[in-house]
Amino acid sequence: MNSSTQSRTTLAALVLISCWLLAPPASAQQGEPGAPHPEQNGSSTYQPKFRGDPARSDSEFAALAYMHVVIRAQGQFQRRYDHFATTLAELVHSGTFTKRMVNPDRGDYTASFKGKKDSYILTMTPKNLDAQHRSFYAEDDGKIHGDETRAADGSSPLVK
Repeated sequence: MNSSTQSRTTLAALVLISCWLLAPPASAQQGEPGAPHPEQNGSSTYQPKFRGDPARSDSEFAALAYMHVVIRAQGQFQRRYDHFATTLAELVHSGTFTKRMVNPDRGDYTASFKGKKDSYILTMTPKNLDAQHRSFYAEDDGKIHGDETRAADGSSPLVK
């Protein structure tokens, strides 16, 4: 074996030994046997996306973001045409509202929109209502209401 081959073999052995020594033991990677991982049971802790984020889960964050886009698009539509859009399809290209957003299936939520020329109601209903998946409601005043026990309406608490 020449010195070049011996140097490469020694280097490869050192790399393998270093990886083996630095790798955490398999028991540390898997946690306690039988203990569920937070990602598997859906109970992982939500990380707020910004200061003051009112969402309690990623699904709520997406639902609230959708509502904000619709509310802003309605405001722009109303300023431009002097009335509100009566369908979500009318809002396409108002603000950041896209054609894809007309679809009421929003992942863990279903959007419902009822529009008139002088008002509108937007609701986001979760497929499973619980503390991390509240229902949401907004009218033409732009205020979002939320409820974790029933379908949200104008009397539900404001989402802060």
